[in-house]
Amino acid sequence: PIVKKEKLADKIYLMDVKAPRVAQYCEPGQFVIVKIDEQGERIPLTICDYNREAGTITIVFQTVGASTQRMVSLEQGDAFADFVGPLGCPSDLIDEDIEELKKKKIVFIAGGVGTAPVYPQVKWLHEHGIQADVIVGAKTQSLILLEEEMKAVGNVYITTDDGSYERKGMVTQVIQELHDQGKQYDVCVAIGPMIMMKFVCLLTKKLEIPTIVSMNPIMVDGTGMCGGCRVSVGGEIKFACVDGPEFDGHLVNWDEAMMRQQTYKTAEGRAMLKELEGETHHGGCGHCEG
Repeated sequence: PIVKKEKLADKIYLMDVKAPRVAQYCEPGQFVIVKIDEQGERIPLTICDYNREAGTITIVFQTVGASTQRMVSLEQGDAFADFVGPLGCPSDLIDEDIEELKKKKIVFIAGGVGTAPVYPQVKWLHEHGIQADVIVGAKTQSLILLEEEMKAVGNVYITTDDGSYERKGMVTQVIQELHDQGKQYDVCVAIGPMIMMKFVCLLTKKLEIPTIVSMNPIMVDGTGMCGGCRVSVGGEIKFACVDGPEFDGHLVNWDEAMMRQQTYKTAEGRAMLKELEGETHHGGCGHCEG
């Protein structure tokens, strides 16, 4: 059941869903698969927040197709047919020794809807006594998400493409400015559009900042069987939904990933990729050799 629904911006919505078993076990960085009804499309969505006591999961989604448009019609009191999770691997940060993590300077880059999966990681760090810097980028002020929530748990820098709020420019410009001011980061976590993550990684590689990215934008069925989230990382074939969604951003083949994402959108493109990639086209269920 949906216990809360809120419109955050144009075509962007937040929902709190009663899913106590998912809320009990999920960690920052993981995702869920939702289906509106038995015939509905499987939609992978990164967990934006969770409340173990209330047994709720917060999801944020943007209407980009027929299935997400149907999700908008759901209201508080309605229910999803399926709400499966937690899936994927948690953020690497939560497995580190807390005392060692406290010594690190961490910066998060949140682009557009990527702000939603950044938030639980920043919140988790804050709860463990670690204050991270967060650079939030959006096209315009009306598309900035979770501003107050993010400011409550991190040091937030906001930039907009059109200059309508705070700074004008790309997130990479803010990274460079902070570096020039003497900020020395030990790790960067970037989540957002593919093109944004690519250019963040090009800059952080030059600045010698290890960078983690989330490949959730390319996930489709969430099990590795469709081949949609196939990506080359350090020359090895990985699948975002079973091996990730987080990877070393400096090892991702961005040009290949973005070109493949466009090709995968059509039936003809998917057929071509399946033919070209053969046995490596999909990753099975992630728990077998298939």
